[in-house]
Amino acid sequence: MSGKGEEGCLEVPSREVCREMFEKVTEYLNGELAVTVEEYQLLLRLNQMSLAKYSDMSALARRLNEVSQRLSDKFVSLQPYCDLIDQVEGSVSALEQTAYRLDAYCKRLETKFRELERR
Repeated sequence: MSGKGEEGCLEVPSREVCREMFEKVTEYLNGELAVTVEEYQLLLRLNQMSLAKYSDMSALARRLNEVSQRLSDKFVSLQPYCDLIDQVEGSVSALEQTAYRLDAYCKRLETKFRELERR
């Protein structure tokens, strides 16, 4: 009989221990799930912020592309004028060289003329 009484005493504490263990495990799992939910919410916010940032960057890239295209179009439309400027510059340089040669020739003629006048 004493063995039967001891079993009854062991059952109550083991039920309480089991209940307490299940409560602690439940508490632990609830805490783990709460942390996981918070991490997923943080990831969601980070993804939303990244999406907004990439959208802004995409819009900026489109605007830069448009500006670049306009500048390219302007350059193409101004290219004939740039070519004319280059031609004029070449002509001016040639004319300047001709003017220097003419000036030098005039000085030589003037010197010869003075020599002939002295004689």
